[in-house]
Amino acid sequence: MRRTKAATPGSRREIELVIERLGGGGDGVGTAEDHRIYVPYAAPGDRVRARLGRPDGQVWRGEFVELVEAGPNHRDPPCPHFGPCGGCQVQHLAAPVYTEWKRGLLVNALSRQGIEGEVGALVETPPRSRRRASLAARRGGSGVFLGFNEAGSSRIIDLTDCVVLRPEITALLPPLRAVLAGILPQNGGADLTVTLLEDGIDLVVVADNKLDLAMRERLAEFAVAQDLARLSWRGADGFNDPVAHRRSGMIRFDGIPVTIPPGGFLQASAEGEAALTGLVRDGVGAAKKIADLFCGAGTFALPLAGGAQVTAIDGEAAAIDALATAAGRGGRGERIAAQRRDLFRQPLTAVELKGFDAVVFDPPRAGARDQAEALAASAVPLVVAVSCNPSSLARDARILVDGGYRLERATPVDQFLWSTHLEAVAVFRR
Repeated sequence: MRRTKAATPGSRREIELVIERLGGGGDGVGTAEDHRIYVPYAAPGDRVRARLGRPDGQVWRGEFVELVEAGPNHRDPPCPHFGPCGGCQVQHLAAPVYTEWKRGLLVNALSRQGIEGEVGALVETPPRSRRRASLAARRGGSGVFLGFNEAGSSRIIDLTDCVVLRPEITALLPPLRAVLAGILPQNGGADLTVTLLEDGIDLVVVADNKLDLAMRERLAEFAVAQDLARLSWRGADGFNDPVAHRRSGMIRFDGIPVTIPPGGFLQASAEGEAALTGLVRDGVGAAKKIADLFCGAGTFALPLAGGAQVTAIDGEAAAIDALATAAGRGGRGERIAAQRRDLFRQPLTAVELKGFDAVVFDPPRAGARDQAEALAASAVPLVVAVSCNPSSLARDARILVDGGYRLERATPVDQFLWSTHLEAVAVFRR
């Protein structure tokens, strides 16, 4: 590699370097004058031109300028928005190095915590399978911009296509952009949650402006024209206004219909949900009395209740109500005890956990430190942890291992394709 002159901090000087490996955030890493240079959108083996920013110790952040020569691990990104759009970080990686890097997110997180155990092969999900998206919209002088935010910015990338989202969602973007042009004030913005359910799309719009009668009628007409299942408006007061609820908003867990609350949590893809459910079922094995913590509307509780008694707990009242109703209608009401409880403020104690054969917990990205500590102090023989954040999973795993558990196996699930996010299921035994 050609050597370069020592760079001056903040000079914004451009250099050329060869990428040697990938960092945890998906950036390519090369070396120049004894400095590690992190460059986004670069793969191992690429020769790139990068513009230097300020260093952080021996680490420099480089701004990608040009791909001088593609290496064997580089491919053409399939999405026209890749780069500016913050939704994906690594579409440029060829399959073998991508798979190794993605699995490595879990391997490295566990290793940093000193956790030993088997890490399985990466379970992959296909492109255009994401059934849930959080989008941003803003009305400017030239119309409505609708899409994902630019990486590290509040600027909105106006999507024309998305190779991650289900086609039903991308097809909704042009008419949604048009209707918002008549709803949002000039320079006004909104956040949108779009979820594809089995009976249609559930759309929740969160914005500060109030709806008048004409706006409400326009949105209702839009819901009919696009055959939405539900359209809700959430204003500055936080009230969920059911503008057009044409169908129930239904999904099935283990064949049982569940009415998901508007904007309610759902696994990002049907393929990812199936993989996670299978891993959880395999993990609990023949357990007959199971606690499902942070259970949501029953993604795991309903399938597990096919062969066990399940105590399902979550802090969201709407999710617990949806689960309880579905369990009753689906013939599993006697097998599921659905309870509302804030497990962050009030985790199940070691005494309350007594008698359970297995515990499943699937907390938000921050993990469940306090609940993990209570589990570590309990006598529960089997714990199955589901997580969308390898770092918080590894931290909670360290707590469990220090309490006498061992990691039997962990399996990464690539539900968030081409991003730094990763789902995983980990099985712990005493």
